[in-house]
Formats: sequence, structure tokens, C-alpha cells
Amino acid sequence: MTIDEIEPFSALIGDIYDASLDPALWPAVFEQVCRYVRGSAAHLFVQDAVSKSANVFFAWGDNRDFTKSYEDKYAKLNPMFPGAIFFDVEQVHQLVEILPRHEICRTRFALEWMQPQQYIDDLFCILEKSATSSSLFQIIRHRRDGVVDDGARRRMELVAPHIRRAVLIGKVIDLKKVEAAALADSLDTLTSGMFLVDAGGRIVHANRSGHLMVSDGNVVRALHGKLGAPEPTADRALLDSFAAAGSGDAALGRKGIAVPLHARDGTRYVANVLPLTSGARRTAGVSYAAVATVFVNKAALDMLSPPEAIAKEFQLTQAEIRVLFAVIELANVPEVAAMLGLSQETVKTHLRRLFAKTGTRRQAELVKLVAGYSNALLA
Repeated sequence: MTIDEIEPFSALIGDIYDASLDPALWPAVFEQVCRYVRGSAAHLFVQDAVSKSANVFFAWGDNRDFTKSYEDKYAKLNPMFPGAIFFDVEQVHQLVEILPRHEICRTRFALEWMQPQQYIDDLFCILEKSATSSSLFQIIRHRRDGVVDDGARRRMELVAPHIRRAVLIGKVIDLKKVEAAALADSLDTLTSGMFLVDAGGRIVHANRSGHLMVSDGNVVRALHGKLGAPEPTADRALLDSFAAAGSGDAALGRKGIAVPLHARDGTRYVANVLPLTSGARRTAGVSYAAVATVFVNKAALDMLSPPEAIAKEFQLTQAEIRVLFAVIELANVPEVAAMLGLSQETVKTHLRRLFAKTGTRRQAELVKLVAGYSNALLA
């Protein structure tokens, strides 16, 4: 990053973290991210791992009618899924890594949803995923932007960890607007532990849940008034995050995005650190003599989604997984071929391989197989 890029980048990161306290800011932040990465539209959405149903939370630069049609119809046809859910969180990827560009262009999704909007490329990262769904942030490039180059990918990789951290913090506070000037009062009712700390980790304020956590000592502790963790590695990671937060949003880098905490009873928690030294949050930092707010809550269970579990169990390829879930959705081979942009013979070849690998003989048995994996998550 050149000297000329540092100041606007730092301002962008500050605005991203301000959006964690005021979700109404996300569209304007996405506009800035698009200008930085050089894209024409941005979406933050959640997609179900099996049904492929989707919910777009925030967007900028999109055509609202097309976004609505995505939620109502085209989410099920998006060739990004289920392949995207195999990627790790925060990693930046493109649709062309899942499917070659010439195959994408033949899909119904490209013909009916992408081409009318002149969308030709994208960059995306998974912000969070569970056994049933994944949340993603995506930048889309219009024909006038050209295809993604190394510079765009590098800039997206710089922004992605901060987008993820801000979204996770927003999720903890339930995406409600929080006034920076009254941060402590606003967060005192959270069930998650909340601590305001200075650069050395000294606790200057804690909510009721935070006080209970410290007094119990199972997850975090307050040795000599400083917030820490019983486990040495986590303790050091927290202290490093507090020190970095004192230098502003950009200085925090990738540190502290989700510091894993292992409680003495074996339960896993995570600590997210929100700097208070930049943006609108600076008011709260000055008011409370704090450099960061730390949110401590239970970590989500690591469970494979049905597509991941099935692919691992039966050693299926990405192409076979796509055909499997398309068959479940449509059942009819000609319709599956049209949706995926494949020939009917290619679909039949993949089906034969699916039957052989899974020990099934009919499409109905494949549907039952997937349903079994999905129902196991709800048991």
C-alpha cells in the first residue's frame, strides 16, 4: 500500500466499524468499498446450504427488482452454491474458481440474472457459516469494470477481515443502532459479556454479564483489573489486540477478529474486539477512557453442512455435488441440464457416478439420502 492509499484506506476501515454500531450505514460503506475494490455492486446476504433460499440484508448499486428476484427465484440457480460453502471463512474467492467461465455463461443464472444486468465477474468471502447456512459479502463487477485483476483481489483481501469483524459485532448487538456516546449504557443489557478496556487491557467498564464472567473466572479473568484469559495463547492475543486498537482501526489488522477462548469447563467462546479510537466511535473512547470494546460470547459449533458432509463421506467432486443438489431441486434431467448449462448426457454421467459412489439406484434415493443428512442437523 502506497502512502497515498493509507489515509483513505484508514478512513474506509473506520466507516466499516462505525457500521457495526449503526447498520443503516452499511449501504454507504458498501459504496466506498466498491470504489476501493473497483466494483459496481455489493451484497451482504445469507444463503441456506440445502434449500438455497437467500436473504439479502444490505446492498448497494444493485437493481432492487433483480435483488428481489434473486431471493424469490434465482438463489436456487446460483452456480456459486453449494461450492462456495467449502471455502474457509474470510478467504477471498471468485465464482470462476468454482466453475469455469465458459460453463458459467451457459447456466440459466447467467443467462437470466447476470447478463441482463451486464454482470461479468465477482469477488466474495464467507463471513460466517454454520451447518445450515452461510453469510457472504460479495462485490460484483459490471462489464464496464472488466474482469477481476490482481489489484482488485488484493484490495478485497485487505477489506474482508474488517467487514467480517464488523458484521460479527453487529450480530452480537442484534443489528440495532447504538449511540457511540452512550455505548456502555446501550450494551449493558446484552447477554454477551461486554468490556471497555484501555490499551493495557485495564477494564474501565463491564456490563452485568461481563462482571459475572470475571467473577466466575471460567472464560475470562481480571488479574489486577486487566482483562485476560486463563489460557496463555488467548491471553497474549487479547493483549496484542488491545495494544493495536490504541493505534486505530487499520492498525488492528487481522488480529483479534475472533480470539478463541477455551473455558475451564471445555466450552468454547470467542472474543471480538471493536476499536474506539477512530470514526464516530472515538467519542465513546474519549468518554470512557477506553481504546476498545470487547464482546465475549459462546462460539458456534463446528458442524459440516449437508453438502460438505455428503461430499466428504462419499468423496464427491464439486461437479457431482452441483448435479446432486440440482436433481433434488428439479428432478427432471433436461431441466437440470438447462439450469447448470450442461448437456443431458453429462448430467446422466454425473448421476451414474453419484449412484455408484452413494450406493443408490434411483434419484428418489438420492433425495432421501440428502434429507437424512439435513434432518440429522435438526434432531
